[in-house]
Amino acid sequence: MHLNSKAQNRYHLGIQTLHAQYQSGELTPQMLFEFLHHQAEALPEYNIWIRLLTMQEIQGYLDRLGEFDPDAKPLWGIPFAIKDNIDLAGIETTAACPSFAYHAQEDAEVVRLLIEAGAIPLGKTNMDQFATGLVGTRSPYGVCHNSFHFDYISGGSSSGSAVAVAMGLCSFSLGTDTAGSGRVPAAFNNLIGLKPSKGLLSTRGVVPAVRSQDVVSVFALDSGDANTVFEVAAKQDLADAYSRSEGALSVPAWGDKPVIGIPDQPSRYFAGDELAQVNFETAVNRIKSLGYEVKELDFTPWLETAKLLYGGAWVAERYAAIKAFIQSDPQDMDPTVGGIIQSASELGAVQAFEGMYQLQEAIRATQSVWQQVDCIVTPTVPSIFTIEELQAEPVALNSELGTYTNFMNLLDYSAVAMPSGFREDNLPAGITVFAPAGSDRKLLDLSRQWHPQFVKYAAANGSVLKANDPIESRQAIPLAVVGAHLTGFPLNGQLIERGAKLLKVTKTAPKYQFFELSSRPILKPGLVKVGADHGGASIELEVWSMPKEHLGSFLALIPSPLGLGKVELEDGSEVIGFICEPSGIEGAREITEHGGWRNWMKVRPQE
Repeated sequence: MHLNSKAQNRYHLGIQTLHAQYQSGELTPQMLFEFLHHQAEALPEYNIWIRLLTMQEIQGYLDRLGEFDPDAKPLWGIPFAIKDNIDLAGIETTAACPSFAYHAQEDAEVVRLLIEAGAIPLGKTNMDQFATGLVGTRSPYGVCHNSFHFDYISGGSSSGSAVAVAMGLCSFSLGTDTAGSGRVPAAFNNLIGLKPSKGLLSTRGVVPAVRSQDVVSVFALDSGDANTVFEVAAKQDLADAYSRSEGALSVPAWGDKPVIGIPDQPSRYFAGDELAQVNFETAVNRIKSLGYEVKELDFTPWLETAKLLYGGAWVAERYAAIKAFIQSDPQDMDPTVGGIIQSASELGAVQAFEGMYQLQEAIRATQSVWQQVDCIVTPTVPSIFTIEELQAEPVALNSELGTYTNFMNLLDYSAVAMPSGFREDNLPAGITVFAPAGSDRKLLDLSRQWHPQFVKYAAANGSVLKANDPIESRQAIPLAVVGAHLTGFPLNGQLIERGAKLLKVTKTAPKYQFFELSSRPILKPGLVKVGADHGGASIELEVWSMPKEHLGSFLALIPSPLGLGKVELEDGSEVIGFICEPSGIEGAREITEHGGWRNWMKVRPQE
């Protein structure tokens, strides 16, 4: 790994690290922002900013911080950058088009939430005009350069947002992601790029690209920081018609170690880039070495779906977003961007419906995969290009960059792009892990575990990766079963049909008695906690992960005297599981000595 000497920073900008320094008094937000502002001014050749705030403007935010209280303000004193298609009150929003610019009267909702939590903006970042591009070169404010190698593209459209984090100018940044704009720059700049599920971060106050598919994305040094930002910003916004709550999304549960899908050999594409191919294959082998089951998939349906985003109906949304402006014949439209958006003016309702029909077929064709795997890993991009190469073929090479990204929002997935180490030419590379909408926290936790296995440093400035606490999914709970719901037994289907996944086979603490209840027609056991001094023993059980939204319907199936309560496991932890009311064991046969239902059923006398 070759770090960028211009990105060297005496401060580690991880959120926990900054908060520890604030707490100790060795650093203050005032000191940090004066330093960061100076650093930002010293890097004009990278074209990171469209509007760097003045220190006087930043001072207003600093003065309103109040006392250090990370519990009340989890982003207290944390510097961040904002892509310039997202509103910051009092500052122009340009979407990288000067004649389109307007003075934002209020913060975008996501910006408001972050500032309310103590985050402080450093400025508005450069981008591919109207968020149309994956390259970082389509801006009248200059080409945004890669943080590792000046001659290479930064990725886009959220180019400046990624490079600002990679060059050590802020802790995190906001981008947007419709076709890959929050993931491609992450791969090219050694960052985490969170593309949340559609609607979880409000897009109110964001210049639309493809309104029905847009999301606000997050660049961060690591998954823990990305999750902290997500925790603050993922709030339903009733004033945004596309907003939805995390709790309303129904997602399949994962096993203790998720099963990983990858594109099979025939459907992998690397644009002839052998170094990219080697990096991905090495990443897959690393994942296997960590004990994960990996299944190869025919990736053709996803690759075909990716073509829909720029192949017809959804390009018309780009035209609709700025219709009045583009019809005014603006003079400062990037030629490539203008050509793409203008091409939609001839599309009609017939093409729109045809596109929707194709998408619905794609949704149906790809749905069944989630019964085979829990998440899918792909290269984030097939290759990386120099600025010169990209400018020689601006459309064709941009299209190649979207190979593994364009389908994501159309098929309603959440995704995390993460570093997969460095190629043999010392350029950063990345993989993306994705799953159905609502899987955001699971994906962040998985990338949290994997990230240190691939690189030791984040960004381009030598920021050492820090250990992060596990990120808990709020979509599922562990559930212990001891009898007819065990794998292979009659009622196991009640778990499967609710999307539950087996986590592990284990035992209770040695504090339980076990009975065969007298109720019929299905044989069922009863588990009663009595303590080790009263004849208790360890009883074998299975722990399943149950989607929370299905727990109520599952509970309704449980007949008295059984119910759900806390079950203590042999490691001392507690999970929700089947328990029996003491009155229910009257007339029951005690089978504690057999140690579990499966053992008992092997020796139970025939009646």
